Amino acid sequence: MTDLRFWFDPVCPFAWLTSRWVEEVARQREYSVEWRFISLRLLNAHVDYAAHFPPEYEAGHTAGLRLLRVAARVRDEHGDDGVGRFYAAVGTGIHDAEPVGATPGHDRRGTREFLAPVLADLGFAPDLADALDDDALDARIRTETDEALALAGKDVGTPILQFLPPDGLAFFGPVISRLPAPEDAVALWDHVVGLASFPGFTELKRSLRERPQLRSYGVEPGEVGETEDWHGGSRRQKR
Repeated sequence: MTDLRFWFDPVCPFAWLTSRWVEEVARQREYSVEWRFISLRLLNAHVDYAAHFPPEYEAGHTAGLRLLRVAARVRDEHGDDGVGRFYAAVGTGIHDAEPVGATPGHDRRGTREFLAPVLADLGFAPDLADALDDDALDARIRTETDEALALAGKDVGTPILQFLPPDGLAFFGPVISRLPAPEDAVALWDHVVGLASFPGFTELKRSLRERPQLRSYGVEPGEVGETEDWHGGSRRQKR
């Protein structure tokens, strides 16, 4: 029985930070996580990117969709544990890396050049990269995206979590901009579980936040960024 379902888009920095927190808690509490797909590109299929997002976002969200296609193929061949390993490896390559200048219309995260060494390090077959271009897999990703929205509502982004699926409460978040220390991870998580255990829990929100504390945003571990009204790629709304 799965303790938690976690919907992710690989390019979302907030989903990545929450996933690392979840992994630490799962390690200490010995519970299981099921990794599921939610695509920011499919969430925004109806949106005019030029009017609502910075110029590099469309290519970034498309790269996330392409990587989710590979994750879907990984699930076929290696199961849900393989998806977790794939997300950990891809996320490290995306978020725990030096900043790369974004180019409108192109994002290397959705390319074979980026993916090939990730697959090699995991010991996965190199031809899994063929799934990058396999849009037949989009129907499966859309189904899981729609599943997440049906549980948490439509005006949300990534990540989405569901406790004790298939009947437990689901919500968007928790959104964090830095990782708690391992010794603090479980205590902080217990507060989240307390809210999730109350059927009437609806929302906690603040828009004033710091940039994600990740190398990909130019912040080295241990540094603290300035707090600002910053939304980044986790939300559908214009930042």
